[in-house]
Amino acid sequence: MARADVVYESIWGNTEAVARAVADGVASVLGERAVDVREAEAADGLGPEVVLLVVGGPTHAFGMSRPATRESAKDRGATAVPGAGIREWIDGLASPRTAVAVATFDTRTVSPRLPGSAAKKALKRLVALGFEPAAKPETFGVHGYEGPLADGELERARAWGVTLAERAESRGAGG
Repeated sequence: MARADVVYESIWGNTEAVARAVADGVASVLGERAVDVREAEAADGLGPEVVLLVVGGPTHAFGMSRPATRESAKDRGATAVPGAGIREWIDGLASPRTAVAVATFDTRTVSPRLPGSAAKKALKRLVALGFEPAAKPETFGVHGYEGPLADGELERARAWGVTLAERAESRGAGG
């Protein structure tokens, strides 16, 4: 059975909400049992059945979070700060043995619109490992540093998940 993994890092809960919405969209095509949603800090490698990997995290200081930027989030009042994020998870990931499509997303403030993208940096690292890009990096907007998500973003995330799963199926990856 073809499987999809959605791996995320979230500090304020916004990125987790997007990850779960993306997973709902993927599951609507591949089936609920075919999708795993996991926090990067607790996630291990990919199983042999995974044909679609979606990775998401917040944009911090122009890219993926680092220990220092996560510490800064603690200083701003975040209480659920992971010890490791998608940067560390990707760094510990082995190259895929078979074709695995990958898509990345990030969350970042809508105003002011700041440069940089965790999704772009993550996709670059994943492609260097041998994953095949399934879509351009996607950004989901957040109001302020802590959120909430901008209106309509969860619906857009779900629709994006549907599109990713349909692309995976059309490439012959679906079960």
